[in-house]
Amino acid sequence: MTSSRVDYEMLVSEGSPQPMEAVADTIYAQAVDDHPSARFTWTIKNFSTFLGEKMSSDPFVVRGCTWRVVVFPNGEHLSLYLDAADSMTLPYGWSIYAQFSLAVVNQMNSSFTVRKHTQHQFNTRCSDWGFTSFMQLKELCEEGRGYLMNDTCVIEVDVTVRRTSEFSSHNPKRKTGYVGLKNEGASCCMNSLIQSLYHLPYLRKAVYQIPTAENDRPSGSVPLALQSVFYKLQHSETSVATKELIKSLGWEKNESFIQHEVQELSMVFCEKLDDKMKGTIVEGTILHLFEGHYVNFVECIDVDYRSSSMRSFYNLQLDVKGCRDVYASFDKYVEVERLEGVNGYYAETHGLQDAKKRIRFLDFPPVLQLQLKRFDYDFMRDTTVKINDRYEFPLQLDLDREDGKYLSPVANRNIRNLYTLYSVLVHSDGVDGGHYYAYVRPALSDQWFKFDDERVIQEHQNVALDEQYGGDELRQIKLGLNNSSFNYIKQSNAYMLVYIRESEKGNIICNVEEKDIAEHLRITLKKEPKEAHLYTIIKVSCEEDLHKQIGKHIYFDLVDHGKVCCFRIRKQDSFALIQETVAKIFKVAVHCQRLWMWAKRKNHTYRPHRQLTPQEKAQHVGYLRNYITKDDNAELHLFLEVEDKEDLQPISPCERTKDEIMLFFKHYDPLKEELRYVGKLFVKRTGKPVDILSKLKKLAGYGQGEEIELFEELQFEPNVKCVHIDKRLSFEGSKLEDGDIICFQKVVHIKNTNTMRYPDVVSFLEYVHNRQMIESQNKSTIN
Repeated sequence: MTSSRVDYEMLVSEGSPQPMEAVADTIYAQAVDDHPSARFTWTIKNFSTFLGEKMSSDPFVVRGCTWRVVVFPNGEHLSLYLDAADSMTLPYGWSIYAQFSLAVVNQMNSSFTVRKHTQHQFNTRCSDWGFTSFMQLKELCEEGRGYLMNDTCVIEVDVTVRRTSEFSSHNPKRKTGYVGLKNEGASCCMNSLIQSLYHLPYLRKAVYQIPTAENDRPSGSVPLALQSVFYKLQHSETSVATKELIKSLGWEKNESFIQHEVQELSMVFCEKLDDKMKGTIVEGTILHLFEGHYVNFVECIDVDYRSSSMRSFYNLQLDVKGCRDVYASFDKYVEVERLEGVNGYYAETHGLQDAKKRIRFLDFPPVLQLQLKRFDYDFMRDTTVKINDRYEFPLQLDLDREDGKYLSPVANRNIRNLYTLYSVLVHSDGVDGGHYYAYVRPALSDQWFKFDDERVIQEHQNVALDEQYGGDELRQIKLGLNNSSFNYIKQSNAYMLVYIRESEKGNIICNVEEKDIAEHLRITLKKEPKEAHLYTIIKVSCEEDLHKQIGKHIYFDLVDHGKVCCFRIRKQDSFALIQETVAKIFKVAVHCQRLWMWAKRKNHTYRPHRQLTPQEKAQHVGYLRNYITKDDNAELHLFLEVEDKEDLQPISPCERTKDEIMLFFKHYDPLKEELRYVGKLFVKRTGKPVDILSKLKKLAGYGQGEEIELFEELQFEPNVKCVHIDKRLSFEGSKLEDGDIICFQKVVHIKNTNTMRYPDVVSFLEYVHNRQMIESQNKSTIN
């Protein structure tokens, strides 16, 4: 069904009292350093009546772009985001870079205003950005705190829109000699680590030399996927995708939105690569580069008992809290710890004893990875907090200082432990959200580069070092008219450092030549971009995909096309080859197939639109693909409709009449809070829902005496729209068409609604939508 968008504000009649009111106290836009900026203040009255609901402010404009603030007071926290309000109408490929702060104003004392600063590249894939846990709701709502006065909350946003040319990700190789990595949904953490690993030529060379088979698929092989990414970073002119690498690591597409800690990611890469290198000419490379060792010494105080044990490490976790720099962290790492009372040391025959414990290092690796503990658990607040304390790190790190006080007595003192800083991995913003990027100086030259997903720019050394020390000092940004300003705490700081031993620089920063890359890999990867334009990617979904995905991986629309059958066909091949391939994969004879084209609707939903005509199936693949879109990289998405006999064997589909439409049905169970796909039906346009109620009850396993109600799922972005269907109207009268989705459930009587969190499918879908918004911002605000 095609419908116009209905904004939330329109649901309140113009003459009625407004439950929510947005007041633009000050809105201005003026170029500051050629970067137009604006401040917008949103006053929300009757705030407590909206707890648990998502609210949007009135739109405001900065540099020709329309924005709005989105607030979601749910659970224990207030979520707060900035949204590109006109994302649906912006031209294809739009992208806007903005720096902004969001604030909940303290109406009693402005110095206690909670303000958080961040930045984001807004685009179609991610048109909103902010903080999932901006502040605790109990803190906001507590009487006398000043955040909620007379049930009124004041939210303030300051936005600076940067020039596109300044942050353009187009052709960074021409300017810097390097390319970036595409963000596959909160993969920025992985991207920063990959850039840091890639620019270690010794490692890159070893990765290239891991044996991989010619017929291997990158999505099933970590070495091959990493070889492919490294090769493309070395030779590509544009940013490189990491989807195959993500799949090879065993992550589902949805899991790419989960932020993996860089230490965890580093361990995953090291362990998988070390395992694949065993029995090859590069066996031991990972251990040689990254593995160090330390000794745990324990000495009992009251009895004559000592013990020691050796441990290995790939990276070291250093305390930030209470330490001014890296040296202070190492001092703390090796300081004597007393084990007393119930926390004493169990000394075999002596039992529990008071003891002294200390650590000393046997050796440090050539490439030293230091993870800075920027996150800690606050027991008083019962939450994880980010430590933004100033923490310095040197360009040169001497771990032999003060006569080798960090070293074990048996350590080899002939090895000089003098290190040079090679890369700085940065986390921007708070614990509830943020972004990761890396500063790297390839070949240990004086020039630093910032690798921020697709963007690569040159940076000064003071930006890569001094500006990443962190610190909670207030910084000031000038904005708009009258030279007004706002203060914010800079939350961008280093959280992983990579050093290279001075004496090993020549070995690690080596030359990587074409001959170092396996021949079959060179041939395949060189052919890939040259031949890409000759092929079309075909993705075929079927009802089995809908059964598997709806209610498990997805709730809205019908299918995640990233998880359906995919194959490649030459554009010059006939469409018959697609049908033959489908027959082999799905075990459905060509004469039993009915293939439908998918289409994106104006409300951004994606549905089977119409079946292919005999004339279209007589054409070659390239003609059909071009008929759908002119985008050279576009995929061809098809839906396979199959008609089964009672024994579930496919049969030739019946001829459809023009009066028939294909509808998809989802069933909702409010007791289980479960939504699942139950099947599709062909209905007559002139027919009515009452004509198919018995079939729907059978699909859901209901008795024929049950009363059910129907809803049409219309859209899910930016807000859920799921409307009640009048069973007495015809399908045509309800404006239903091919590909529409009907959700149905038992009728819930009012007396039973108190026992259910989400008594109808509308409230359930709104809950899922808001939950996904939070999760993707907790995994994607972290991005």
